Amino acid sequence: HRGWKCLRILMRQMLKSKMHRAMVTRADIESEGGIEVPGDLMAEEGLSEGERVLVAAVNSGNRLETYVREGPGGRGEILIKGGAVHLIQKGEWVTILAWALSDKPVVAKRIVMDEGTRLWGVWAENSGPSNFF
Repeated sequence: HRGWKCLRILMRQMLKSKMHRAMVTRADIESEGGIEVPGDLMAEEGLSEGERVLVAAVNSGNRLETYVREGPGGRGEILIKGGAVHLIQKGEWVTILAWALSDKPVVAKRIVMDEGTRLWGVWAENSGPSNFF
């Protein structure tokens, strides 16, 4: 249409959060699907129920896209559900990544889990101990 100015905005998928070294504590092939993450860890990482995530298995190298489901807080249990069990199993270390669509840089929040899948540390991108990542 004449007189309209076209506004072009380049939107990019930017890493918004990374949960590093979470242990899959249960795997249930009979469940509906997704990955269940404790509510307290979801809040810390800024994840919402049903949000799309990439789950990368440290042990096997397998990766899959799924959605996050909120589990009981305070327990540190990470549950892989449904067909994803064929790729990622109980006892595997995983990294859970989420993105934001933005036209500006996003400072990613990184959380690291300890051996018991409890929160060990929280850092914004490019902060924290330099030898940490």
